[in-house]
Amino acid sequence: MDDSRGQKRSGLFAFGFAGLVSAAVLFAVAQLVSVFFATSSAPGVALGSTFIDFTPPWLKDFAIATFGTNDKLALFISIGIVAALLAALVGLLARRSFAAAAAAILVLAAVIGAAVITRSATDPMDLVPVVVGTLLGLGTLKWLTGLATTSYSPAAAEETSSGPSRRKFLLASSLSLLGALVVAGVGASISATRNAAEAARLALGLPAAKVKAAKVPAGAQVELAGMPKFVTPNEDFYRIDTALSVPRLDPAEWSLRVHGMVENEFTMSFDELLGQDLVESYLTLTCVSNPVGGDLVGNAKWLGYPLRNLLERAVPQNGADMVLSTSSDGFSASTPIEVLTDDRMALLAVGMNDEPLPLEHGFPVRMVVPGLYGYVSATKWVVDLEVTRFADKEAYWTTRGWSERGPIKMSSRVDVPRSFTQLPPGEVVMGGTAWAQTTGISKVEVKIDDEPWQEAELAEEATLDTWRQWRYVWKGGSPGNHSVTVRAYDAAGEMQTSERADPVPNGASGWQRVQFSVTDS
Repeated sequence: MDDSRGQKRSGLFAFGFAGLVSAAVLFAVAQLVSVFFATSSAPGVALGSTFIDFTPPWLKDFAIATFGTNDKLALFISIGIVAALLAALVGLLARRSFAAAAAAILVLAAVIGAAVITRSATDPMDLVPVVVGTLLGLGTLKWLTGLATTSYSPAAAEETSSGPSRRKFLLASSLSLLGALVVAGVGASISATRNAAEAARLALGLPAAKVKAAKVPAGAQVELAGMPKFVTPNEDFYRIDTALSVPRLDPAEWSLRVHGMVENEFTMSFDELLGQDLVESYLTLTCVSNPVGGDLVGNAKWLGYPLRNLLERAVPQNGADMVLSTSSDGFSASTPIEVLTDDRMALLAVGMNDEPLPLEHGFPVRMVVPGLYGYVSATKWVVDLEVTRFADKEAYWTTRGWSERGPIKMSSRVDVPRSFTQLPPGEVVMGGTAWAQTTGISKVEVKIDDEPWQEAELAEEATLDTWRQWRYVWKGGSPGNHSVTVRAYDAAGEMQTSERADPVPNGASGWQRVQFSVTDS
């Protein structure tokens, strides 16, 4: 009886493993072939992007709050786990009926194909990777389940030749899995060597700015261990967007279409953009998903062309109140036209911290707009600007329950000490950042435990559109648990609201409180 159960378990494992290996072949081959087609023709990218499109706001916020900038990695891992479980189930189904298993694979392939064809910048030819991968995956499943049937059927268990047959199955399945991994690696290697966008970026020499940014005051940085740099390095700058696979646009082929409710529609090439009078500006960007005290905020020096100049050329018609910007991957943002035409430095950016935009931050061109959350303004890989009306068009996140305008709320946070830090007795130096874009920060106050509010020392201000750092020295207290709360005031004297609000639908608000402890020795 025990041998019979063991044989059955071994058989189930074999068929499940056959399904898993076949899925690996399907995805690896499709990934390799997708190198020669659109980025979204890769199954993982297409499925993940489609999932993001249908993600409700509460799940998006949960993912960002839980995984931060690793949210896309978490999504890929989740897709892999689900795919592996489905593949194993298909393999078990093939034990009873290969026809049923094949039908299940074709249904899954149709789902993947639908995800591919509905992505922006794809056409029917981009289904080729899925078709080729599906055919080879089916062939692999047919072959391996045939070997499994020969090796693990009840009749085979009674034959003395079942041992060699099983070794043949294990060898075949192992080699197939190894082959899938090699194919996936080759696909990744070819994709890297074919990356014209990165090569063009590395070779690009940005023109000098017609108007240079004012030098950052030396006193803008609070010199305290644990404090963020006033200018965030590109590699540390947060990245939150809907692109699972970073668009790789060749600037030689990039163009921006400006159209809609305008007197003069036109298309601008990258070389034409670089030939304009470019300006530099320091600007702090903030994600609407940033929680109170969160780190989805960064400050950089941007090089670009003022969007107000671009719109002056287009001449918006009366009644237009919004510019719908669209990226190469289909993402769109709704920006109030008055924000793009007033005196703030809203840019069509080509540079970030004295180098061309990194690929993941929008190369070759993106938008940066002071005073608005990124989801309504900071479109990366931008290729289309349509002058329109809020009453006529909706953007990507607006259709998912978010506010259509998204002004950034005044905010402050404690960077030092971190939550639940244990500190030695004596003097404690605290520090943090605050921002109130387009108006600036005039004062920051801190509160230790339930003591009265105390004014913190402000670092020098760079511009009204950047964050401002602060510092406070606490003389120390009794050993035990303590807390520090922070709030800010803008240049008009308005105090940051204490009202707690979640990121949905227009950004988080409230005062941050950090818990820490003082040891007794």
